[in-house]
Amino acid sequence: MANQKQSACGRVDIGGQAVLEGVMMKAPDAIAISVRRPDGTIVTRRTPYEPLSKKHPWMGWPVIRGIVNFVTMLSMGMSVLQQSTDMLGMLDEEPSKFEKWLSKKLGKGIDKIVMAVAIVLAVILSIGLFFVIPELFARLLKAWMPDPSVNWLINLLSGILRILILIGYILFCARVPDVRRTFEYHGAEHKTVYCNEHGLPLTPENAQPFTTLHPRCGTSFLLIVFVISIVLFTLVGYQGENFFLRLGSRLLLLPFVAGISYEALKALAHSESRLARILRWPGMQMQRLTTRPPTDEMLEVAIVSMNVALHGLPKGCETTPEGYTVIRDYRVADPSYTPPAGDGGEAAAEAVAEAPVEAGQPAEPPAEQPAGAAE
Repeated sequence: MANQKQSACGRVDIGGQAVLEGVMMKAPDAIAISVRRPDGTIVTRRTPYEPLSKKHPWMGWPVIRGIVNFVTMLSMGMSVLQQSTDMLGMLDEEPSKFEKWLSKKLGKGIDKIVMAVAIVLAVILSIGLFFVIPELFARLLKAWMPDPSVNWLINLLSGILRILILIGYILFCARVPDVRRTFEYHGAEHKTVYCNEHGLPLTPENAQPFTTLHPRCGTSFLLIVFVISIVLFTLVGYQGENFFLRLGSRLLLLPFVAGISYEALKALAHSESRLARILRWPGMQMQRLTTRPPTDEMLEVAIVSMNVALHGLPKGCETTPEGYTVIRDYRVADPSYTPPAGDGGEAAAEAVAEAPVEAGQPAEPPAEQPAGAAE
């Protein structure tokens, strides 16, 4: 399949996110979400996107853009998860009497209530795991080592504890079957991004040989955040005995940690120097916890999202009552694809549906990989 248009767009940084049974891809001007339904079809939607830096140029300044991106991606991430769930039709069951009562009292749909509760619980859990527990540990260490000259050691040990908690949390979540499948879609997202960056036609065969580890993955970003936080909390954070002042100062510094970490991630991802490869290696290895080898079917979903984000929705496809575009053959999302003459594409769709799926992880590509924007 010739993919000249894709090749022309191959150097555009594309971000993404794995969702339940699907993948979101974010191009410079649009967001596409694609999921595979239980009947085997792929449903996709495309939403125009305009970065805040276009409306407010100062939001594109170094460090500030990292803070803006951090907040934007948190909000977008929750929204995308909700949309993908809706697209799968998982919330079509009749709400309970309590859910109806709560929806009536609050004047909002039950899906919005569930999402709001999930966000609040996620924030509380994150603060508890990654701030409260490490600071309680730091307080204990300060009781043992009251000498102010070892504050750097206390911050280092509490920072290491944060990283260990993160690793433990990921390993715990990975035991859930749905999360493991989402990690496979995460791998599909990365492989598809690599395939696009290399200017290759977007097919499962072309994408499979690539590694699931990408230098601009959000997992690498998290590790950089934790490392930068150790340095920043030591240099400008409150070092006194008051637990709440210590906790508050860490929370207030978090946006600046995110902004600096974003710049570090971009610099490391876009450099192929030996030093850059060494510094980004720990984050790349940590992605082995959050990515898994995808099947060809999962790659098809990621490819549809990539093509829809870059080129728009394909013409002539049926739509669901909710307005989602139905894709029966992933190739129709490629604007350069031409169905075989005489069958309208049905034969090709059947061939794709009957083709065996290979779930194994091929050998990784050469170590020299061009930097890109997986997430």
